[in-house]
Amino acid sequence: MKAKISAKRENIIDKIDRRIYGSFIEHLGRAVYNGIYEPEHPSADDQGFRGDVLELIKELSVPVVRYPGGNFVSGYNWEDGIGDKSKRPQKLDLAWLTVETNQVGIDEFQAWAKKANSEIMMAVNLGTRGPDEARELIEYCNSDTNTYFANLRRKNGFEKPFDIKLWCLGNEMDGDWQICHKTAEEYGRVATETAKVLKWVDPQIELVACGSSDPHMPTYGEWERTVLDHTYDYIDYLSLHCYYGNKENDTKNFLARAEDMDNFIKKTAQICDEIKAKKNSTKTVNLSFDEWNVWYRTKDEEKTAERWQIAPYLLEEKFNFEDALLVGCMLMTLQNNCDRVKIGCLAQLVNVIAPIMTENGGSAWKQTIFYPYMYASLYGNGTTLKTENESDTYKSKENTDIPYLYSSVIYNEEKEQVVVFAVNRSLESDMELDVSLEGFEGYTLKEHIELYSSDLKATNTKECEQVKPQSKAISKSILLSKQSWNMLIFEK
Repeated sequence: MKAKISAKRENIIDKIDRRIYGSFIEHLGRAVYNGIYEPEHPSADDQGFRGDVLELIKELSVPVVRYPGGNFVSGYNWEDGIGDKSKRPQKLDLAWLTVETNQVGIDEFQAWAKKANSEIMMAVNLGTRGPDEARELIEYCNSDTNTYFANLRRKNGFEKPFDIKLWCLGNEMDGDWQICHKTAEEYGRVATETAKVLKWVDPQIELVACGSSDPHMPTYGEWERTVLDHTYDYIDYLSLHCYYGNKENDTKNFLARAEDMDNFIKKTAQICDEIKAKKNSTKTVNLSFDEWNVWYRTKDEEKTAERWQIAPYLLEEKFNFEDALLVGCMLMTLQNNCDRVKIGCLAQLVNVIAPIMTENGGSAWKQTIFYPYMYASLYGNGTTLKTENESDTYKSKENTDIPYLYSSVIYNEEKEQVVVFAVNRSLESDMELDVSLEGFEGYTLKEHIELYSSDLKATNTKECEQVKPQSKAISKSILLSKQSWNMLIFEK
């Protein structure tokens, strides 16, 4: 099979905001406890954070981490996680039917984020709480004033503010699974008032309002319009959440879900612009795709798990090779929509639907999806170029023509480098690829990294890494193996 990617230097989509390569840590399962934090682990530092996990996270170069949820945040009292650890209360977490020890809270997490070279995307509770608690939290985190909550932070050992500049106004408030789920009208009002007080305390912050928690929600579209009608003047981003699965074991249709993600982004951006026009506003509200991943095998696990455990094994998706192919395509989708998507969070980072897995007291290892995420974060920086792809197609379940070739092209001017990410979605045929880069005379292919397995169901475990990248020899022709993810680096 033959295929072609064409790109021109002057035909740009936009500059990539590195925050599209963000991730997510929620107080859920073993994400925090026995994930990033395990004081008894041999690699733990003086604050109890696992050093081996931290090193893997640094390999990913994660620019921003959303915290502390997720569904968890809608019942969370942030004051429970500050100050003297011996005095912190253990409480029932109704989101995941577990016990929260509160041994990690914002005091600890901000320290961990610095070690991980990440910024924090802080979510406030708009379920059981509201604007009053949010303004107290931001004073604690960001204020340098001689006032109660700023002084409480100092009393707890932190003289300087945490200076968190990105804040989420709740989580998935359209979902009836959410603690104190709200209608669009109810959420729009409380989000607006919360946005106002947050920005009064710190005018330099950016705010994300909740969009639909899934593009297939019956309220999708009208939810966005109502929420934006209330919040438009006060927020900077609208959130999108979406997970994909392969319950039917139809790999070709599964790999076509990147098109569904692309449509979701474009339709939501159009709704934002519709409200912009309605309000005659000069401001553009952009998008925060702050939950996305493959997730389906463990989706209902919490319903059958024993209740009221501490850090139980929950939602520990075991990713296989075909999952890595789709994650690679989804990252390209974010890159190709970088004119509107400015923030992205792979959900989540450790143990819970995550690229990194751990053993309590033991090893940590990389799941299959670790690699496309890592390479995108490390090499997918600069300006995304508009591309024209030519390839054969196949029919999806919805009878749509799906190109076998899926790609993105990114120009890093500083490094004088053009990086092409490409997935060959054919399960039968290798692909002979022609890459035409107009305006990049003298650029030649310097490196070809491939992620390939003959077994679509191959997984990585602590004992055996079946799926890992390989460097391919450079030749006159570029060959993309069947069912493969690829990164091609062109340099002067």
